[in-house]
Amino acid sequence: MHRRNLIGGAAALALLGSMGAHAQTGDWPSRPIRLVSPFAAGSTSDTSARFIAQHLSTALGQPVTVENFPGADGRLGMMQAKNAPADGYTMVLGSWTNLAVNAVLIKDMPYDPVKDFKPVAGIGRSMLGVAVSGQSPITTWQELVAAAKKKPGELNYGNFATGYRLATEWFSHLAGIRFTYVPYRATGQMNTDLAGRQIDVAMDGVTSMSAMAKSGQLRLLAVTGEQRHPEFPNVPTLKEFYPDYTVYGWSSLMVRTEVPDAIAERVAAEVQKIMSSPEGKDFARRAGSDLLLRNTDRMREFQVQQINTFKRVAEAAGMKPE
Repeated sequence: MHRRNLIGGAAALALLGSMGAHAQTGDWPSRPIRLVSPFAAGSTSDTSARFIAQHLSTALGQPVTVENFPGADGRLGMMQAKNAPADGYTMVLGSWTNLAVNAVLIKDMPYDPVKDFKPVAGIGRSMLGVAVSGQSPITTWQELVAAAKKKPGELNYGNFATGYRLATEWFSHLAGIRFTYVPYRATGQMNTDLAGRQIDVAMDGVTSMSAMAKSGQLRLLAVTGEQRHPEFPNVPTLKEFYPDYTVYGWSSLMVRTEVPDAIAERVAAEVQKIMSSPEGKDFARRAGSDLLLRNTDRMREFQVQQINTFKRVAEAAGMKPE
């Protein structure tokens, strides 16, 4: 009898726990959701955040509003998400910088990209581009390398996030060149200064540079993908010069680790539908992105793999956490 009472009590507790969890998630979402974008408006990651927010609003029946918190290599935005209640009403569109590179290059990180957050769904990956002003006398990648070797450390290089710094240090190590880095908070000002020749060279997402490159304000010298960018077929890949070099910026929708799985799984299913739809595929094509449709487990594997890759790159380039 005593044993039956214990079993019955345990079953009742389990049922109450299940009912409590359902009460927390069954009516979700019942109010507006915010989607934190850790980079400035107009950046590649922010453009993705706004596309997802628009379509999630329709799918979930609640407004999804993008809030920008640029600065500190994406750490400000990640901390906004970390400090918010773990109730599913705050999400963050993490990027390769704040989900992988920061873990390698930043000392005393205020958040752990693996322990504090869990992936909801992968979004996409896109190649980066190295560019100079359209008025620059440098017209090819080979000319950039030659100029950098002629004046070691004298060329000013725009830099706005640790991911781009790591990608630059990697090819600089392979090419035997170095630059003087000029820090920016956002890509818009950096690309404006690049076009006006306030700086000599910079790296950004091809999407962010595309309009200015097509108008002649910027000149793309190389891209970082496995193959050439479809919109710039005459621009070589860095892989053509350095066979082991391939880098993509990527993004993943994230929530606090403590957010109930039922909420994360519902959002994941909706995101997969959005990005697999004709509109999603067209958005990826226009952004020059490959879809990164991975669920929570597969996205976590990818994230950890990227962290390990960037550790090896940093060690080879002699980069240490700062």
